[in-house]
Amino acid sequence: MDKVSSDCPYPGCFFCVMKEGNPSKRRASILKFFRELPSQDDDGQVLPISGLWNTAMAHPNDQEFIDLGIFECMAALIWKGLKNRRWLAHDQNIYIPYYAAHIIGSYTMNMEEFADSAVHAGVIPPLVELLRGRLTWVEQRVAVRALGHLATYSSTFPALASHGEILELSIQLAMSSLEIVYSHFYQYVDRRLSYHCDLLTRGMGGVEMESRKAEEWASQLQCWSLQLINCFAFKPEFLSTICKPEFLIKLPGMWGGLVNENSPAGIGLLRTICHHKLGRGPVASCTGIIEALCNIARSSDDWQYMAIDCLLWLLQDPSTCHKVIDKAVPALVDLAEISALGDHKKLGDTIVSVLQECIQSQGNGRNSLSNRTKEQIEELLNSRQRLKWEKSMPKEDLHIKQAAALVVKLEGNSLFSSGNISGAASKYSEALALCPMRSKKERVVLYSNRAQCYLLLQQPLFAISDATRALCLHNPLNRHAKSLWRRAQAYDMLGLAKESLLDAILFINECSQSNDPDLSLRQNKVPDYAERLVKKQMRAAWLFREAAIKHGGVHCEGDAGDIYGRETDDSEWETASESDIGNDGRDEMGDDDDDDSEWKNEDERKDKYDKPSIKDRLQTFLPENLKALNRSTLSENILQSKIASMDSLWACGMCSGAGEDSGPILSVHPLATATNSLGFDDNLNLAIWG
Repeated sequence: MDKVSSDCPYPGCFFCVMKEGNPSKRRASILKFFRELPSQDDDGQVLPISGLWNTAMAHPNDQEFIDLGIFECMAALIWKGLKNRRWLAHDQNIYIPYYAAHIIGSYTMNMEEFADSAVHAGVIPPLVELLRGRLTWVEQRVAVRALGHLATYSSTFPALASHGEILELSIQLAMSSLEIVYSHFYQYVDRRLSYHCDLLTRGMGGVEMESRKAEEWASQLQCWSLQLINCFAFKPEFLSTICKPEFLIKLPGMWGGLVNENSPAGIGLLRTICHHKLGRGPVASCTGIIEALCNIARSSDDWQYMAIDCLLWLLQDPSTCHKVIDKAVPALVDLAEISALGDHKKLGDTIVSVLQECIQSQGNGRNSLSNRTKEQIEELLNSRQRLKWEKSMPKEDLHIKQAAALVVKLEGNSLFSSGNISGAASKYSEALALCPMRSKKERVVLYSNRAQCYLLLQQPLFAISDATRALCLHNPLNRHAKSLWRRAQAYDMLGLAKESLLDAILFINECSQSNDPDLSLRQNKVPDYAERLVKKQMRAAWLFREAAIKHGGVHCEGDAGDIYGRETDDSEWETASESDIGNDGRDEMGDDDDDDSEWKNEDERKDKYDKPSIKDRLQTFLPENLKALNRSTLSENILQSKIASMDSLWACGMCSGAGEDSGPILSVHPLATATNSLGFDDNLNLAIWG
């Protein structure tokens, strides 16, 4: 290629080609550059590839390079890296296959016509080889990203499906990705490949940043693998391959860890599977999956509604209803008061309708219900009928019922204060029977108080049930602080770390915004009891926990480290009742319910602020920094800045963050900085999750 600029020492320099003012000459030069680059062995080839990577990230919808052969060039470079290891090891060529696959993924992210061009250019075979693990896990990550984009389009999916190994490889990668990243990179700090470190940190930052980004990339590797599988799951012919028990049973636990912000991960794939009759059968046969769906449905998870959808579809299918009904009904009954959840309007009414159909189908002999399940559904239907009756009752009668319920509740408070926990629980049950259905704020308090009793009686399942009912009745939904805390404790008693952690984080967030002196963060600090629980559950829910248990802890500079640290026993933390000491004495449960105005005015409060992503909040609460967090730190606009100040906790694997997809800082041509516009690595289109 002729030298374009006499000032540039590099013949055929891509950046100088880009400076050409004549559009016709510029296009001809770029076309020639793309054709010749794969056959060249000159030093510095990574520089134009790095520039193209930045351009693709910043302008993924720009067609210029598509028409000039960029896909053919990138595919050829990947093949060259796979077949010519001497070239790959020379200069900085080790970076090129990663960048080439990433460029393909960026340009196929939004535009179906670009994806068509990529398929016709032959990008799938080299990407499949990267997916196979022919190089390393960082190339697997960008390969599954690019293939995931190609799989989202109806015109390009058949080309992927013709490569039968893609689905099998994706399933294996989803199950093993965390172990691969941990054992091949994270565990041995002094054995980390330098180019991996450069790609992760762009040449800036040390071990802590490398560890943080490795955890983020491991999460993406797993989540993008699941999303690629999800594209296949929409086609019935692939469900038999996907719905193998050894894979299905692991899906609820594939949640992406604390760094996953946008992907539904395992629960999203389960929802797609449950949407089809062929998928519901295998799911219903796995008892562990149904239990996990019930836990997610009754949690603060962002994807709570997906678990509810799965349970409803399983109940509506006559072939699976009898397998799941006894486990699904208790959870759904607890959720029946939900008014709306995201885009799901009148979700509670939908739940009631489905459960009513279950009762009717039993009458027709299609389903067999246990007595307990039948009682729970009938109790729910009776409560709905009771609500209709109350609408026609005179106001005076309602006030009498309200007053009677208040008296009984105070009796329950007195019994609780005297240590008669069982008696207090009975009184709260009696008060619930008296309390009008429309008095939602008072019913929230009664359910939450009874949940506390069940905690002290060591009955966590009942505590979860009542706390969930309180959270569903509360306005805003899922925002009653004390119920969140009580459910967090109950989930901890059952060993469900993720569910406990999500509730505990949301509890702290609610405390930071509360005017209640019993809830507000005393001296602008996170309550010690909440801090201890969050620290404990962050360890238990750590993304690499299973891999670390299997392969051992992190080794730093030849010194074997304990990734969990040596902590004091975190099992002893305050109960909610202990943390509530200091109230006015009227309600020993510490609930903010004794203002008589709530008996007189049942208008629901409007939600004054949108619920931020639970995983956004998770990134704020780092184990050793919890005490230092004040109320302002908990606000949404502080969350990301807090991530930037992570200390050595990243190295020992106790926490994680999110950030840009990155490449190394290389010695670049002066014009390269003009195209260096980094952006967040994309998340695959959530629309394909249904």
